[in-house]
Amino acid sequence: MYCSACGNALVPGQAACPRCGRPMAMAAPPAIPGFQFELSSYASKMRSLSVVWFIYGVLSVAFGLVAMAFADAVLRGKFSWMHGQMPPLWMGPAILHFAWVFLLARSGLALVAGWGLMHRAPWGRIVAIVAAFANIWKFPFGTALAIWTLVMLMGYRNTTLYEQLPEV
Repeated sequence: MYCSACGNALVPGQAACPRCGRPMAMAAPPAIPGFQFELSSYASKMRSLSVVWFIYGVLSVAFGLVAMAFADAVLRGKFSWMHGQMPPLWMGPAILHFAWVFLLARSGLALVAGWGLMHRAPWGRIVAIVAAFANIWKFPFGTALAIWTLVMLMGYRNTTLYEQLPEV
């Protein structure tokens, strides 16, 4: 380290230059005060968000299986009160297959988003944002979860905080 006025070599920690007497500038602190607290607070919020994504994915699969079983029974005419009233649906199996694929994709995306956020993977943030947009129309729980996810993951500050989180 050298004096900015006279160029004299300085010993680290000197308050002033011994040759010209110019005061030395104080070194900037290495970290922003309170940043570690903000980062730990953000990490706990990410952990909560990931747990809710896991719960949402599991409940989505469970309720989806029940709904798909009911839809299959209705389309096959298994209910006694529906005999003769239901016209034959030639597209019924195709619609059910599409619904199965959609259910598994949406639920799988929710579970992967929860996994990525839990482990603080770099790709977890992107997958969670995609899952939020895929589930925003599922009122009220999907909408609330999507809004919470977008608020927690979008923006410069939150992006910076997420990138600072250590992977687990």
